[in-house]
Formats: sequence, C-alpha cells, structure tokens
Amino acid sequence: MTEKQLEQHVKLLGWLHILSHAIFLVIGFFVFVMLVGIGLFAGPDAGASGVMAMIGLFVGGLMLVLALPGLLAGYGLLKRRSWGRLLALIVGILNLFNFPLGTALGVYTLWVLLQNEATDYFNGLKPSMQL
Repeated sequence: MTEKQLEQHVKLLGWLHILSHAIFLVIGFFVFVMLVGIGLFAGPDAGASGVMAMIGLFVGGLMLVLALPGLLAGYGLLKRRSWGRLLALIVGILNLFNFPLGTALGVYTLWVLLQNEATDYFNGLKPSMQL
C-alpha cells in the first residue's frame, strides 16, 4: 500500500470510528431520557421515578464509557498519533463482537492498521516502498 493510499484509509477509518461511537453516545442519551421520562409518567407515588432515573443514569453512563475510547481512537488516527493507532486496534478488536456493523469496522481497522507501512506512517517515518 502506498503512503497516499494509507493516508486515505487512516483518515476514513478515523472518521468512521468517530461517527460510529458518536451514534453510540447519542443512543445512550436517548435511552437515558426515555427511562427518566417513563419514571416521571409513573407518578411520584409509585417510586418508579427514582428507580428509572438510576437505571437511566447507569445505562447512559455505561454508553458514555463505551463510546469514549472509540471517539479518542478516531481523533488519534486523524492526528496521526501512535497512541491512536494502538487504541484503534484495541477498539477494533472489541468491535468484532458488535455484529454486523461493528464487525465490519473491526475488520477494516485491523486490515488498515496492521499493514507493514502503518508502523512507519504513525512514527513519522517515510514508509518503505513495496514492489
């Protein structure tokens, strides 16, 4: 793979990680709002509002914690940081279990970032040319 091709793939991969994990974050926010809303509609006598708010807070917080590494990995890839490559590889491996879209993103992440030229690309060196 040439340096130009690798640069294009890394840029696309960075944006895909940011987009997919931002969607994950938005879903977490909507689940939080939905659960708190259900609790409020149950009324104050049922005690459901507190329970549903706690569950909503837990689920929303969990989705935030799960989305942050992917967002950071995408940022690191776009900024061509070596830690971004490592984090993206870890997130990509974990995405393999998120069928079907996460699996596709995980496979693409591994294919791009495990190229021989990717090590030099992220270390700021000129990649070696292959024949």
